[in-house]
Amino acid sequence: MHAPTLHPEEDSSAQGWFAHLRGDRRYAAMLGLGFSMGMPYLLVYSTQSAWLSEAGVPLHTIGLLAELTIAYKFKFVWAPFLDKYDPPLLAGWLGRRRGWIVLSQIAIIAALAGVAFGDPAHFIGWTIAFSLALGFAGATQDVTVDGWRIVAAPAHKQSMMTAFMEAGYRVGALAAGAGALLIADRWGWRASYLCMGALVSVGAVAALVAPEPASDLQPKRAHPGFVATVIAPIKELVTRLGPWAVPVLVLIAGFRMPGYLTSAMAMPLFKSLHISDTDIATVTKLFGFWIAIGGTFFATFVVRKIGLMSTLLVGTIAGSASHLALAWLAAEGRSDYLAFVVAVSIEGFAYAFAQVVLITYMSELVSTELAASQYALMTSLCALPGSLLAGASGFLVERVGFEHFFVGTSLIGIPVALLAWFVWRNHAPAVTAAEPATVE
Repeated sequence: MHAPTLHPEEDSSAQGWFAHLRGDRRYAAMLGLGFSMGMPYLLVYSTQSAWLSEAGVPLHTIGLLAELTIAYKFKFVWAPFLDKYDPPLLAGWLGRRRGWIVLSQIAIIAALAGVAFGDPAHFIGWTIAFSLALGFAGATQDVTVDGWRIVAAPAHKQSMMTAFMEAGYRVGALAAGAGALLIADRWGWRASYLCMGALVSVGAVAALVAPEPASDLQPKRAHPGFVATVIAPIKELVTRLGPWAVPVLVLIAGFRMPGYLTSAMAMPLFKSLHISDTDIATVTKLFGFWIAIGGTFFATFVVRKIGLMSTLLVGTIAGSASHLALAWLAAEGRSDYLAFVVAVSIEGFAYAFAQVVLITYMSELVSTELAASQYALMTSLCALPGSLLAGASGFLVERVGFEHFFVGTSLIGIPVALLAWFVWRNHAPAVTAAEPATVE
């Protein structure tokens, strides 16, 4: 069983978290990098959908354009090359991982500028091309930042690193969601997307001040072929896990499946209850932001108190059971503001809690040498099943109704929770207490 390892420097109090920011620049860098990670996905997905709707793009086309985020589902394909190859021009100055981070952020800014100068009402092809580029650059940034996070800090610091990453991510998502909409409403979509590009520079500053792991400053001389580069991280992970590879990977694949199904139908539920757009934005974006921050840091506290694997089981149960709050809201069948706030709060808190625990768990499963590759593989594995099933969620709601649909998504969590319990009792990731060297 995986027991918690307590370190005196890892204070879980609010005062301690501020002390971490002041005392270890890895945490401060993680906050800024998380901010830039939280922006691209929304700007190529839900925020852009609002722009396309205003431009008069048909709904079926908008639905199809949701697939512009496909790069996030398949980032494991090119992630191994980011572990093996140095970035052009920047490796000698910044090192391998920070060099790729800054290069991907430059690409994000360029893609956002391209989208900003598009006109989806008259030339949708331009928007599609630069949105695809934005998705690819954003997914690459995710891979490289996750690789840096895992290599730059030891295992006992990963839950706190994840917490700061998620906090920054939430702020970035808030900027790319509510912030972009507010700017667009006042100054137009071009100004909105250009402002979002400028905000990505926060992550670039964070990358520049972040310490680079010493291992990443050493050039990679061996460049294996394409097949070896892609297959090697998968083979190493499966070999190291041994007979536990299948249950562990199935657990990862199923962990967020109920959440993906729920996310697809949450907004249609709110609209069916005639909840105003203002109330939706206020509760889910602004109030929901603070709820998510609370769930994020509460997860780090629980991990330190009862251990990672115990908390993983709690997160599995809580994440799935929270969907019953949406089933209850659907059963109310009316626009009850208090019920809406309570349901969103429960679901948002549980989601953030489960997300932090899952990220920490996956981070401890990867090898240092292949951190970016293997973590990207697991995040893709986590997203693909739920994303594929989410496509059928609308048909299910039409057949059984919102109430029974959300009860069903909760029930999906039962076999996942049983698998989490089985893995908890019999297998835990090997945790290395030694802290990797970093270049100050």
